[in-house]
Amino acid sequence: MDGASTPKPRWTLTSEALAGFLACLDADAERAGAQYEQVRLALVKFFDWRRAPFPEDLADETLNRAIRRVAEGEAPRDLPTYCLGIARFVWRESLKLPAQRHVELEEAGSLAAPETADFTAEARLSCFEGCLYELPFESRQLILEYYQDERRQKINNRLALAERLGLPLNALRSRAQRIRDRLEACVNECLKKDAT
Repeated sequence: MDGASTPKPRWTLTSEALAGFLACLDADAERAGAQYEQVRLALVKFFDWRRAPFPEDLADETLNRAIRRVAEGEAPRDLPTYCLGIARFVWRESLKLPAQRHVELEEAGSLAAPETADFTAEARLSCFEGCLYELPFESRQLILEYYQDERRQKINNRLALAERLGLPLNALRSRAQRIRDRLEACVNECLKKDAT
């Protein structure tokens, strides 16, 4: 042995690992999907309350770690509490990352929505549809598929989409968030133009 160790391959989420995790939440697939969403929402709130820069990404990282540990054989009695314990470690790790910092509201200035939030649903929908069709075809398809369906089916769709694109689930979430941010900026700009 030459003393050099080979790096461990990066773990990626699989449908089998996710299915095992969901089975630990509930034997019924529909209820398990709903509980998964509840746990994820609680984790997002956990990170948001601590002013973490990207609460959803950290919640997803927490869930990925919990799923991995369950896939490796750990069997926690209370999975939501177990996820919260992992979240504490993820949050502490996130504090050490220099590139991530919270932006204060005053600094965000130009990122805020137009002050006249008195737009009709029809105006918003019109702007949204226009902005959606300004996106490149691949981005439009990705964002539409990403937000398709509810609960368990939405989870399955996102997992299948990530596999089809050859992306880890976190990379898919990041890509969808960038597209969503782009859409939001476009819609806000459109609404500003309509208001003048």
